[in-house]
Amino acid sequence: MGGSTVAVYEPEPMTQSPTDELAIRAARAAFNRALAAGDLAGVAAVLAEKAVLIAGTDSAILSGRKAQLMVWKRDFTDAGRAVYERLPDTITLSPIGPMAMEHGRWRGVARGNAADFAAGTYTAKWRRLRGAWVIEAEIFMTGECGGAFFP
Repeated sequence: MGGSTVAVYEPEPMTQSPTDELAIRAARAAFNRALAAGDLAGVAAVLAEKAVLIAGTDSAILSGRKAQLMVWKRDFTDAGRAVYERLPDTITLSPIGPMAMEHGRWRGVARGNAADFAAGTYTAKWRRLRGAWVIEAEIFMTGECGGAFFP
């Protein structure tokens, strides 16, 4: 009876097109808008069920969409919260499957006090599932910070 294999993702066509990069950039822009607006449903729409986030300064690991949404929900209730934005520099589509890597810069600035900030670089892995591009993983590195964000 040998080992068993568990299918995690539904198969997607392996062909990629320039419109896939545009779709990922649009999904990233929607994610940024959702973060700025405190829109939990908008954030959820762009995260894969098992999405993983590794934070930039303390390397905290948030595993799964539910875990990330719990953190964002708490964050969105804080009037002085930081607003985070990811700015993609490059998106590389995989030649063998419906996935892509995004590399860019990120910044978080406290509302009401621009001196409180953190910024750096990030990498995100995307996958097309059921026709939509979703984030499977994000890894951040903090390269600069100021004010209350200074460790």
